[in-house]
Amino acid sequence: MAALKPDVKAFIIQSVACFDTPTQVVEAVQKEFGLKITRQQVESHDPTKVSGKTLAKKWSDLFHAIRDRFLNEVSEIPIANKAYRLRALNRMAMQTEGMKNFALASQLIEQAAKEVGDAYTNKHKFEHSGPNGGAIETVTMNKDDYKAARREMLEDDDC
Repeated sequence: MAALKPDVKAFIIQSVACFDTPTQVVEAVQKEFGLKITRQQVESHDPTKVSGKTLAKKWSDLFHAIRDRFLNEVSEIPIANKAYRLRALNRMAMQTEGMKNFALASQLIEQAAKEVGDAYTNKHKFEHSGPNGGAIETVTMNKDDYKAARREMLEDDDC
């Protein structure tokens, strides 16, 4: 196994830190650098794996820094943003409709509606609350009070 140049190592570590599979990394290194590496080489650059426990501190620190950033900065990934997803779905729906693929366009429209939040369903959401949105007031009465109130209601009935 030939030693890898630092830029290749950094590329592998960055990919693995972002949860790319060893197979994906092997293919990416082949495409990006024209090098053939093995999945085992990739795993040796992952300090969370047994084979990566001997990884140099600078590379291990780089891995953990990238992993932390990847996990904590989801907002930088476009597809994690609702507006981005809706725009993409809109583009796809327009294109499929133009191709007369109405079934797929309908599915995309449904997906967009779900993205917005139950807009596609005919479910009715009822919120029960008291005055000004507060809690509903409940009254607790004992058996005798209940019977008296019932008798009073029956006496008031004009039927």
